[in-house]
Amino acid sequence: MKPKLFGADGLRGRANEYPITAEVALLLGKAMARVLRSSGVNRNRVLLGKDTRISGYMLEMALTSGLVSMGMDVFMVGPLPTPAVAHLTKSMGAAAGLMITASHNPYEDNGMKIFGPDGYKLSDELAEAIERHVRGLEPEADPLPPRQIGKAHRIEDARGRYIEFAKQTADNVPLHGLKVVVDCGHGAAYFIAPLIFKELGAEVIMTGCQPDGLNINDGCGALYPEAAGELVRRYNADLGISFDGDADRVIFTDASGQVVSGDRILALCAISLKAQGKLRHDTLVATVMSNLGLKPAMAQHGIKLELTAVGERHVIDAIRKHGYAFGGENSGHLIFADHGTTGDGILSALQVLRTMHARNATLAQLAAVMQEYPSQLANMPVVAKPPLESLPKLQKLMVQAHKEFGEHGRHLIRYSGTENKIRVLVEHKEVEQVHVWVSKFATVIRDEIR
Repeated sequence: MKPKLFGADGLRGRANEYPITAEVALLLGKAMARVLRSSGVNRNRVLLGKDTRISGYMLEMALTSGLVSMGMDVFMVGPLPTPAVAHLTKSMGAAAGLMITASHNPYEDNGMKIFGPDGYKLSDELAEAIERHVRGLEPEADPLPPRQIGKAHRIEDARGRYIEFAKQTADNVPLHGLKVVVDCGHGAAYFIAPLIFKELGAEVIMTGCQPDGLNINDGCGALYPEAAGELVRRYNADLGISFDGDADRVIFTDASGQVVSGDRILALCAISLKAQGKLRHDTLVATVMSNLGLKPAMAQHGIKLELTAVGERHVIDAIRKHGYAFGGENSGHLIFADHGTTGDGILSALQVLRTMHARNATLAQLAAVMQEYPSQLANMPVVAKPPLESLPKLQKLMVQAHKEFGEHGRHLIRYSGTENKIRVLVEHKEVEQVHVWVSKFATVIRDEIR
């Protein structure tokens, strides 16, 4: 039997290999139409966007064919950020939204994310039902008569709709006199992100804005914010803004070209929202990957910190369950719940710029609100993902580390949900201990996972 399709963030894998093939995409489109109708959704339209990977054309056509064959109308919006697709799915009254992307992965990979009519990622129950149809575990549907086949439309003003929405979330903050380096990673934000900042008055130095289908995330964007940092120094800019391939996350560099950690961005945004009376329950939601220094920094401002498991979905679930206003991951996903249903790099950048304008402060000044423990995150490729508890040497070393660290440090070891990698995070008050323990963990992992 084929392996499970849906992972932590929809479907993802190497393009033109199972499950990221035209055949599976065709089946997925047909399955979506069947499941959405059976779930009581009385709308027959699906919004379809993509990032800039060359394989997006193949998947876009196959998904469209599957959907229209089952009576769905498809609204194709072309290359747009993932959060734009989520927003437009809701605002245009679609039954679902589909985003063709592999986010921060290289161009060889691709994937598909599905959003429900409310703009949030599709529920696990509906995703499981769709997967059953794709895998052939449910009876095939009878073909529709020709008059009931759906239509496909190109939505020419999708970019403009999202641009106006994004600017309004930050009250059209004036950016005159600000010089900004914008690195779009040759991804989905390549056109609209620079335009938004220009329309608000900023001087924009563009990089990573010439996608050719093969260069997405290649030495640029949120994975390589140092590239924007170098341009910040060269052009004496005020800050750098780097997006990943589908622009659902953002990493900043300050006026000196130094990368500002995602935790510092979370902290300064939470403080700003609290000052505006918009941080509901005075709570910031983050994940266990956040630096140990975040909690005491928030406590100094009367803000509680709620930690979730790793993954944007867990942050969003906590926000929705408890009615919080803001949360995110130190990897650059920020969720402003009053404005969006998912991480949004452009919206987040606008909120940071709005805070800089309101406080008349530089990014470095705002980011100085917390002191971070020295940390190191190692991403190691693996050929398999055996349960961590089945690795006796690693388990013994983890117990030893926990005892020796006490309250002065911590370690987190987990597999990536989207790549064949294991992630090792070590934090400690003493930077030497960080390097020592990362090396120890790496050695044991290489020995036990071959």
